[in-house]
Amino acid sequence: MSIERVLSFLEQKGMADRVITFEASTATVELAAQALGVEPGHIAKTMSFLVDGAPLLVVLAGDVCVDNHRFKEAFHKKGRMIPFDQVESFIGHAPGGVCPFAIKEGVPVYLDESLHRFETVYPAAGNDHSAVRLTPEELFRIIPAEGWVDIAKR
Repeated sequence: MSIERVLSFLEQKGMADRVITFEASTATVELAAQALGVEPGHIAKTMSFLVDGAPLLVVLAGDVCVDNHRFKEAFHKKGRMIPFDQVESFIGHAPGGVCPFAIKEGVPVYLDESLHRFETVYPAAGNDHSAVRLTPEELFRIIPAEGWVDIAKR
């Protein structure tokens, strides 16, 4: 299961104690925010794209959307969302639990500047009943991310 891989990954980083599991679903930003008792922006949603047929992840604050023009400026190519039924094969996690931890090798991860508005953010932990409590800088450091981008709509 994906959550076991994520727990192992986080254990190696000394952060397995940051994982929170829920009986309720956390499959969407709204459900995760409700389960955690936080505003939707604190949810670090991981969006999966295909750029020239290759997967790419971007983690954004839960209260923003991707600006397609800004995406193209940042990555010099147009991206498209990975189809729902193909996400797990490209990334290693099923929709609702997609996160930047314990993903398939070679999948680059970027963090969006929208995360910097928050002291604490909560990405999923590999399934649709979990989250991980981290600062944006901790998230950047442990992935490790390729870099920061600014692709959110204003």
